[in-house]
Amino acid sequence: MQEIDFTLKKVAVVGATGKMGAMFCPRFSKAGLEVAEIDQPLTDEVLEAGITDAQIVLVCVPAAVFNDVVKRVTAHMKPPQILADITSVKVQPMMQMQKAYTGPVVGTHPLFGPEPKADDVRVAITPSEGCDADSAHMVEELFTRIGCEPFCSSAEEHDKAAALIQSLNFVTSVSYLALLADKENVMPYLTPSFQRRLKAAEKMITKDAELFEGLFEANPSSQDAVRSYRSILNIAAGGDINVIVERALWWWRFTDSSGEVHQ
Repeated sequence: MQEIDFTLKKVAVVGATGKMGAMFCPRFSKAGLEVAEIDQPLTDEVLEAGITDAQIVLVCVPAAVFNDVVKRVTAHMKPPQILADITSVKVQPMMQMQKAYTGPVVGTHPLFGPEPKADDVRVAITPSEGCDADSAHMVEELFTRIGCEPFCSSAEEHDKAAALIQSLNFVTSVSYLALLADKENVMPYLTPSFQRRLKAAEKMITKDAELFEGLFEANPSSQDAVRSYRSILNIAAGGDINVIVERALWWWRFTDSSGEVHQ
C-alpha cells in the first residue's frame, strides 16, 4: 500500500481574483507554498492544470455559484486531495461538497474580511463527518502558516453561533433603524451614542446588506436566533429591564482595559 505524504506543499485557490482569494494567494505563496491561482473561465483545461498535485483545493467563490463551481472542481479531484471552502455558513456548503466529492472535505470560515487587522486571525475549521484527522490538520496548517489561529468546530455548532453573531446583529440593527425611518421629529434628539450606533451600522446596511441577507437566508439557525431575541424583547415589554441588564453584564467579564473582548 502506497504511503500518503501529508507534507503541505501545494494549494489550488479557485476564485483567485475575488476579494478573499486575492488576499489569500500572496500570503500562501509568501509562506512557502506553491499556489495555483484558478479563476474564470473555469474550463476543464484550466481546472486540470491547476488542481493537479494540489493537496488542498480551496474554493473561494460567491454562494450563488458555489454548488456549480464545486461540481466542476471535483470532476478533476481524487482522494486524498482535500476539498475546502471559505464560506460564512457551513451546513449547506458542507452538504454540497460531500455530495459532489467522495474524498476528504474540510469546511473553513475565516472570521475576517479581505483587509484583516493583525489580530483578526481566527479561522473556524469544520471537518466533515468521517474526515481523517490528517486532512483536517493539513487545512489547519494551511492557515497557521499565514499567521491565522484555526479552531475546530462542527458545521451545526458554527451555524448556530454565526446566526447569533452575524445574522442577528444585522437583523436587529436594520430593524431598529427601519423603525426610526421617516420619523423626522426625532432628529433634534439624536445623541452621540445613537450617532455611534448609526456609524457602526453604515457599511453593513449601505454596502453589505445583500451579503448579510444571503447569509441570513442560507443559515438554518437564523430563524431560531430571531425567536430567541424576540423572547428577550418580551421581557423588556413586560418592564423587567433590570433582568436584561444583569444578563448583559456577563460580557464585561471578558473585556480588558481597552474594552476589547477576550475569550
